[in-house]
Amino acid sequence: MGGGSPTAYAGPVTSPISRALPLVRLVTHLLVVALLLVTAVSALGDGPDTAVLVVTALLAAVYVAGLGPWITRRPALVPLWGALLSLVWIGLVVLTPMGVWLAFPLFFLALNVLPARVAVPVVGALTVVAVVGFAHHSDAWEIGGVLGPVIGAGVAIAVVLGLRVASQESERRGKLEERERFSREIHDTLAQGLGSIHLLLGAAERHLDAHPGPARDLVVQAREVAGANLAEARRLVRAQGPADLAERSLPEALARLADGVDSPTTTFRVDGTPFALPGAHDVALLRVAQEAVANAVRHAGARRVTVTLSYQDDEVALDVVDDGNGAATDNGGYGLTSMRARVAELGGTFDLESTPGHGTAVAARLRLEVHP
Repeated sequence: MGGGSPTAYAGPVTSPISRALPLVRLVTHLLVVALLLVTAVSALGDGPDTAVLVVTALLAAVYVAGLGPWITRRPALVPLWGALLSLVWIGLVVLTPMGVWLAFPLFFLALNVLPARVAVPVVGALTVVAVVGFAHHSDAWEIGGVLGPVIGAGVAIAVVLGLRVASQESERRGKLEERERFSREIHDTLAQGLGSIHLLLGAAERHLDAHPGPARDLVVQAREVAGANLAEARRLVRAQGPADLAERSLPEALARLADGVDSPTTTFRVDGTPFALPGAHDVALLRVAQEAVANAVRHAGARRVTVTLSYQDDEVALDVVDDGNGAATDNGGYGLTSMRARVAELGGTFDLESTPGHGTAVAARLRLEVHP
């Protein structure tokens, strides 16, 4: 039985969209290398064209220089590097029609290294140079020589800017999901603990004068809860799993939860043979149990609470049943929303059945992968 897994507290996972932009850059570099080689081989044809070879080598040198780490440390040099690269490329376009084809990877390069408001006009200028280059070497304006660069530029703009926008949106959603996850952890740990401390100190205050002994015991309990809360806060900041799962299995953590409730009477039982669950499953089921028990203690006026953890071959289920006042099931507060979200994130089902005056039953079920 595993303890709390850090994976349950990991930040947003990099999306496929975010990984697509580096792939576009890699393909751009490979295309530049391939076209430079083709241009050089073409210049070696019947007789070496020294001018083309020299400019091709110069273009390769300038391009490679821009890939070094120095340029990432000095972003202000990127426009200067781009301008120099463009000037050398224009020289190659004047010398050979093979140079025109380099416009297409240069479209993607400009869109990757420059802000959109600058990159789009630059791509437009490169398109004009490519169109003029085709016309210069063919001695005529051909439809293919015009539409080819224009369509290529349009595709490059659509692909790169589309991926950039999608990546930004994915990152924004990831931040919102991480904020929601963090809010759930605060509610299910720190807020629950502070609520318990408030109740304990309130009870101690009422007994302070007439019954100092019991009042002192309540203060001690409040201090213990505060210490546990502090430990949870530290683990939360360090992106670690719940303290209750650090050295305990899930059944042990749930048994400890039940033992820690003085009133109402809370019992815990296990159905089936326990086996190791993924860390995220342990965390979700523990948090659901903590929230359901806390609701029964503070709001339901229950006399008895039963927590049941059931193991089946392809499913693990948690049931928390109390005989309290019942609760509204249509909307509920943040705690109910948090429980539903935790279970839904793992592809499970969450049910709440409650009738005023007849108690509440919370059921969370998580499917498990079964390997033959």
